[in-house]
Amino acid sequence: MPSAPTGLHHVTAIATDPQRNADFYHGVLGLRLVKTTVNFDAPDTYHLYFGGESGQPGTLITFFPWPGAPPGRHGAGQATAVAFSVPEGSLGWWRERLRARGADVGTVAHRLEEEALPVRDPDGLGLELVAHRQADAAPAWEGGPVPDEHAVRGLHSVTLTEAGYEHTAGLLTDTLGFRFAEEANNRFRFATGEGGAGGLVDVVCRPEVPQGLVAAGTVHHIAWRTPDDDEQVSWREALVGQGLNVTPVLDRQYFHSIYFREPGGVLLEIATDPPGFTVDEPLMRLGRALRLPPWLEPSRAEIEQALPALRVPGPDEEIVLGGRTAAEA
Repeated sequence: MPSAPTGLHHVTAIATDPQRNADFYHGVLGLRLVKTTVNFDAPDTYHLYFGGESGQPGTLITFFPWPGAPPGRHGAGQATAVAFSVPEGSLGWWRERLRARGADVGTVAHRLEEEALPVRDPDGLGLELVAHRQADAAPAWEGGPVPDEHAVRGLHSVTLTEAGYEHTAGLLTDTLGFRFAEEANNRFRFATGEGGAGGLVDVVCRPEVPQGLVAAGTVHHIAWRTPDDDEQVSWREALVGQGLNVTPVLDRQYFHSIYFREPGGVLLEIATDPPGFTVDEPLMRLGRALRLPPWLEPSRAEIEQALPALRVPGPDEEIVLGGRTAAEA
């Protein structure tokens, strides 16, 4: 068997309005828009990547924003929360910042020896800010709109809601190499890599809730890290050998991917760390232009005209991408 995933690579979710999405994740949460591209399988919509300064694996949340997409339903067989690490002692600051900007903020929850502040993004996606001692050691994006002492440091964990946890837990431990870490009530935590922030998944057993529906405001898939292409090929062979239906290796330009579903129905991905987001634009200009893979470049003019206008903030000037106005949508 290949080595266990080293941690979370990224989480991808579905949004509606790309501008509202960018305004929240960059302007409010303070993440950097590190890549502006399109959904390679449906290039009439953006694929927006938000994360740390260089878009390093473990800091990334990405979105397919489909204007007019119907709202999803949160429920079983779904990733129902995406948690970010913030420095200890910063949750009060974050609560005030989020409330001042009109976000849907809950009250701080105490669980598994941590404090988590729940918040929903403009499309209703469930997020959490977790005060974590390890967050202080991780670098903040110095050019971001949030002061360093409070800034998001990366992904902390994801929560899977399942009608029953046993089969999902079995895949995590027996196949993927995760370790059981701890439990509280109906929440079971598993860790991979070095454990701690960025290497955690919580499985919550909720047999009474309806089946979830993936649409706007829900997670599309969760990606876990593997160091290189050879390890990814080994993972594909191992997963197929376990009877799972696994996609071929797909080129996502900035990493390579395979996809499969866990027993509860959540779509998982194993993604390579390289080549990273600076393969087609320099670090200082990340996210400032619409990047297309080579096979879509011949259709650039049509793709740009079909995309909604998107204002991309920057240190020097605001750039407007896309060509379709709200009136034309």
